[in-house]
Amino acid sequence: MFDTDVKVSPITQYFETLGYKYDFINGKKLIKVFTSQEEELNTLYKGVGLRDISGSGILELSGKDSLDFLHRISTNKLKDLLPESTAKTIFTNEKGRFIDAAVVMNFGDHQILISSSEHKQKITNWISRYIISDDVNMNAPENKYVLFELLGPQADSFITLVCGNMVNEIEENKFKAVKSDGIIFFLIKMRDKAGHLKFLILADPENGLNLVKYMVNNKGPFDFNLIGEDAYNCYRIFTGIPSAPNEINTDYNPHEAGLLDFVSFSKGCYIGQEVIARLDTYDKVQKFLRGITFSEPAEQNGLYDLFDGQGNEAGKITSTCYSEKNKQNIGLAYVKKSFQEDGTELFAKDANGKNIKVTVKSFPFKK
Repeated sequence: MFDTDVKVSPITQYFETLGYKYDFINGKKLIKVFTSQEEELNTLYKGVGLRDISGSGILELSGKDSLDFLHRISTNKLKDLLPESTAKTIFTNEKGRFIDAAVVMNFGDHQILISSSEHKQKITNWISRYIISDDVNMNAPENKYVLFELLGPQADSFITLVCGNMVNEIEENKFKAVKSDGIIFFLIKMRDKAGHLKFLILADPENGLNLVKYMVNNKGPFDFNLIGEDAYNCYRIFTGIPSAPNEINTDYNPHEAGLLDFVSFSKGCYIGQEVIARLDTYDKVQKFLRGITFSEPAEQNGLYDLFDGQGNEAGKITSTCYSEKNKQNIGLAYVKKSFQEDGTELFAKDANGKNIKVTVKSFPFKK
């Protein structure tokens, strides 16, 4: 059996020694705010931010069938993925709904799968379920890796300061083993759903921690900041990035979440393929992920049902935050097709029956 206990990242432990306070969020030891949400958001929009995501689900797969196996049970075309390449893919159930979204790193003789922290046990169980006669070995390592990301418009220049010009040789959706000042790690170059360039860094705990310390102590001319959960949550809402478990769960599918870039419509069968293909062919998608602005203060991380002025159901708000950039509460919502036009006014009802007027927005939000 796999160990399901959430371990504390050594990077978070290091942040504690710097005086930052942590909170337990869904069983994880995380830092919500390092400086202030406003300062950290400003860094994400104008500088470079470092975010510890070591709690992500990380699986190692090996065996001669492992890459083909991942190709057959997930949405994207993986069987021809070259070594030192990455691909984003989605695991869906028989109804075409999310199990989880993941990044696959192909090392040639094995693959590393990076999924969400919230669904790591679910995706582990899901993959185990379909390993029958294939030559596939799966391992869920504990304490073997740390994982963090660099985000923001200065991320490319900042990582070049750390690693040198070899960063320019890494194409998007590729990764390289890097040795810089005696620190060894894997550097992945990719873009998020909003089209912003970012870097993932995977390393063993000692090398990863040394690299984080180096970055913290050698910021150079850059607007560099550590990024807490509050700022990142607001950043992803502002830019329209769905996340587990709020938007990526078994209530929704890749069409609705706007993640069709992770889906191949030419590769053939996978679990949930018929449903996803039928939704595309016959234009049967009934709701889509949209932004929401609130006309008055709302509960942080509150969940709301959406209705129109006549009381007709219009959707569900899945994520909320107070945006310092907009000076108001904003959110993500799955909105029914007939209400998704930019500027549509609806009402959000909380569990106590309180109604708040909200407005549907496209991404990214405008101030």
